[in-house]
Amino acid sequence: MGDLKHFDFVVVGGGIAGISAIEQICLRIPESNVLLLTASAFVRVATAKLRITSHIEELQIQEEAVKDFHKRYPNVTVVIAKLETIYPVSHSIKTTSGATYGYRKICICSGSVPKLVNFDSPNIIGLRDTDSAVNLKQRLEKSNRVCVLGNGGIATELIYELRNIDVIWVIRDKYIASAFVDSGAAEFLMNCADADRTGDKHSKALRYTTSHVATGTGKDVPGCALGPNWHTNLELTGALANKNVKIEFQTFIKDVNEKKPDSYQEKDEWPVYVTLNNGKIFGCDFVVSATGVSPSIPEIKEGSPFELGKDGGILVNQSMESSVQDIYAAGDVCTVNWDVAFHWFQMRLWSQARPMGSYAGMCMAASLLKEAPLPLDFSFELFTHVTRFFGFRVVLLGLFNGQKLEGRYEALVRVTKGVEYLKLVVQDGKLHGAVLIGDTEMEETFENLILNQLDISQYGENLLNPDIDIEDYFD
Repeated sequence: MGDLKHFDFVVVGGGIAGISAIEQICLRIPESNVLLLTASAFVRVATAKLRITSHIEELQIQEEAVKDFHKRYPNVTVVIAKLETIYPVSHSIKTTSGATYGYRKICICSGSVPKLVNFDSPNIIGLRDTDSAVNLKQRLEKSNRVCVLGNGGIATELIYELRNIDVIWVIRDKYIASAFVDSGAAEFLMNCADADRTGDKHSKALRYTTSHVATGTGKDVPGCALGPNWHTNLELTGALANKNVKIEFQTFIKDVNEKKPDSYQEKDEWPVYVTLNNGKIFGCDFVVSATGVSPSIPEIKEGSPFELGKDGGILVNQSMESSVQDIYAAGDVCTVNWDVAFHWFQMRLWSQARPMGSYAGMCMAASLLKEAPLPLDFSFELFTHVTRFFGFRVVLLGLFNGQKLEGRYEALVRVTKGVEYLKLVVQDGKLHGAVLIGDTEMEETFENLILNQLDISQYGENLLNPDIDIEDYFD
């Protein structure tokens, strides 16, 4: 490969995981020379907007131009290019532009690519990164109706943020946001969807109708994944005077056509027609596919390939190192391969990308310095995630939907319509998970109860009695 420019560390990906790794590397070894390989001219920097408890923080994700990032970390060389191939034996990489670089340690933070519906149509767009979000904004401005496919966090946030447009929301599940909340919490959010939420940047006039019907390859989108508050500076506004949302539950898109199907009953003309598995056909201006992601795995041309998990991610050990020596991975691209704590599990979320990246950076630095392996970071003790759905802060703790409990648990629920929703997951007198929607101020108490595994059976439903300050029980 000829003469190479060698780096102590190479980090692939300018998203939350990659930047978090670099920050820790530079903190531990400020004199090291680091290469950041990123497909975008902007990187995504995570800062704590609000620390709620020792484990829970609400993040603020900001874009920073690579030139400004380099000013903050002058030992970091930024190259805007995509990784093409890794050569582990020679410890080198090749980019799509043909450039080659040597490394001592490399961290793959290439994230994931969206799983777009498999129809070849120019009227289907993926929603995954900043560029696609800007494209969405521009297309919406001249549109009257859009079909949104997906039920994850991005799709749920999008539905709330859209204005002045008709929306057909197609989901495979029985209720909205099923990866994050149960049916009760989904109903709470739906009932609040048309409320004028104080503090919103704009009032949202919504009308929801639903239809319940029982039923029996990703494309590469460049750039960094969307993080929290991705829609803050985007006015996602259509061409109508108001907004209507129609939800089609338990179905999926069967076909997409630019030509009007013979069975389409309406007289109006649309750029694209969507046929659902339940037999319904809708005309719309375009389709937004937000149906999840697949890990973006780079190619290896020497030695053994990566060992991959069942979900397609690069398997990593407790030091975030892959099966290939000196190659680490963090964020969406990786799959953890150790005996995880009982109250933690992996989800491909920005809230896990940050601690994974930070921990990978610390482990890489320790390895280069030939230090002893680091103990597993405390952020892997307890699953936590903070997001916002329909204007509410949503905090998820531990086994919030009864994961790992095999259906053997009791759910304690408190609902104050339009204000808050609390659910506790209790098994054998101990708290294992919680869903907190709204400004409950109960996060720290329930976090401690999960971590300490105190017997709470004597308190029963008083745990959620609004007239009792349960913090007094556990001082």
